[in-house]
Amino acid sequence: MDNSLEKSTILIVDDEKINLDLISILLSNRGFGTLIASSAEEGLALIEREKPELAIIDYMMPGMDGFVALKEVRRRFPDTYVIMFTGKGSEEIAVELMKAGASDYILKPFVNKDLLDRVRKVLTIRKVELENRDLLQERENLLREIALWNRELDRRVKEKSEELKRAQAEIIQSEKLSSLAFFSAGMAHEIRNPLNSISLFVQLIESGLEDPEKIEYSEKIFKEIARIDRILRNLLDSVKRPRFELKEVRIDQVINNTLDFLKSLIEMHKVEVKRDFRRIPPAIQADPLEVEQLFSNLFVNAIDEMHNGGTLKVFLDHDNKNIQINISDTGKGIPLENLDKIFDPFFTTKKIGTGLGLSVVFRIIKTYNGNIKVSNEHGKGALFCVSLPLSDSNPL
Repeated sequence: MDNSLEKSTILIVDDEKINLDLISILLSNRGFGTLIASSAEEGLALIEREKPELAIIDYMMPGMDGFVALKEVRRRFPDTYVIMFTGKGSEEIAVELMKAGASDYILKPFVNKDLLDRVRKVLTIRKVELENRDLLQERENLLREIALWNRELDRRVKEKSEELKRAQAEIIQSEKLSSLAFFSAGMAHEIRNPLNSISLFVQLIESGLEDPEKIEYSEKIFKEIARIDRILRNLLDSVKRPRFELKEVRIDQVINNTLDFLKSLIEMHKVEVKRDFRRIPPAIQADPLEVEQLFSNLFVNAIDEMHNGGTLKVFLDHDNKNIQINISDTGKGIPLENLDKIFDPFFTTKKIGTGLGLSVVFRIIKTYNGNIKVSNEHGKGALFCVSLPLSDSNPL
């Protein structure tokens, strides 16, 4: 027999004092804790305050009868089980009591041993049912926890997959730039040699010209030579770092200066600029011209996408490790099939331009151990997110 059952508290509810005293003595002698109440109302108050494991309630009582009290106990205090006392032994009453939630019923007059056996049986059933309920609740909690862990695992897998995809894309981009750097250096050398010769011969020809129209032709040749040379410099800048000078650079000041420089272009396109500088980051060691070129290229690209007006938003913030700059426009956005190509050298969807601007941006950001991400909702513009480290941002 389970000795822990003897530590249970049992409430006896009966309007006859002799029954209260008799049952209380009988149960106390077996080690049970007892409470007594002479009415259903008093019994309900005791259950609410003391939370007994079991209540033995008389069926026939003045005021609130035992049947109503039984239903109240089962409704308000489901952890307190109920045995009903009844002097009426009809099967109808027994069925009615069991349907109402009684765990058992005992006919009056009762036999002491029978009462004790019924009490122990009900307390045993109660213990098993409550343990099962706790186990089911624990099972539900574990299932919820497992579901949460599965969702978290799915999120982490998705996050790591995205990180891996971005890392692979950056490796491929870096390899493209590395290959292009080798090719560009040789190509620039081979092209500049004949360009220099052409320039020299045109100067010689020009010195003997008097016809204004022919002199104009020679000037056009010089302009085209300069344009080719400029394209070569842009190509080299996109794949190889030019000469640089590290200084203290304030990102917020560079952004403001660049926007001021582009003021006429902004006004021409009827673009509204919105700055959201949450926290001004401390200065970093960088080449001012490189950082200015970085933002100039991003701003010009954004402005060019808003031919009939729009909004250019610049967000700036930082934490203990990184500076975060978000640049968004309200243009037509970037087609999804082009998102993975926009940093490739020579890739462009514009009628004019070399397609080197964003590859220069990519090269500069990687020079400073930063990152850049691009996203957009089609028809709602593009969003470029730039992250630059506050420390270890001084490239050699």
